[in-house]
Amino acid sequence: MFFLVLGLLIFLGTHSLRLGADQARDGLISRMGNAGYRTTYALLSATGLGFVMYGFGLARETPVVLWLLPVGLKHLNFLLMFVAMVLLAAAYVPGNAIRSKVRHPMVLSVKVWALAHLLVNGTLAHFLLFGGFLVWSVLVFRASRQRDRALALAYPAGNLKATFLAVGFGGGLWLAMFAWLHGTLIGVRLLA
Repeated sequence: MFFLVLGLLIFLGTHSLRLGADQARDGLISRMGNAGYRTTYALLSATGLGFVMYGFGLARETPVVLWLLPVGLKHLNFLLMFVAMVLLAAAYVPGNAIRSKVRHPMVLSVKVWALAHLLVNGTLAHFLLFGGFLVWSVLVFRASRQRDRALALAYPAGNLKATFLAVGFGGGLWLAMFAWLHGTLIGVRLLA
């Protein structure tokens, strides 16, 4: 569990500078320059993610079961993951109404993804991984919305075509993940 926790601290820590540490972040950018900051940020993120993947892989070899969940939650997980994939796509499709409405679809996608996976996985490693991402995403989403209100940021209204594209891309990603990508990338086949 050491590498998993270390990786989560590094990865989520680097992604948490906007949680009330805007001045520290701005100071780092002014001292290191934008390119230096981005390079360091990327290296720390990749290192943290590497530790998460390694530590989670080790923890899956000897799982510590915390609770057993009803099988029916698997269906709710599939539905929530569809929502998460659409939100993920909405973060990248310009001009869609989903982004206009929720303002931070990537963070909301992580929140839904983490919750969906907590519903169907009851081991300590899963709890640490998905619970860590869930807590992080709740805090970041809240802070981002507060910052938007404080700065009186206005998001442009989305158009129907871009919204359909976001839903289509998200649905396609969900279908690919459901059919084969999850098994290929994660090692857990959803259609078995």
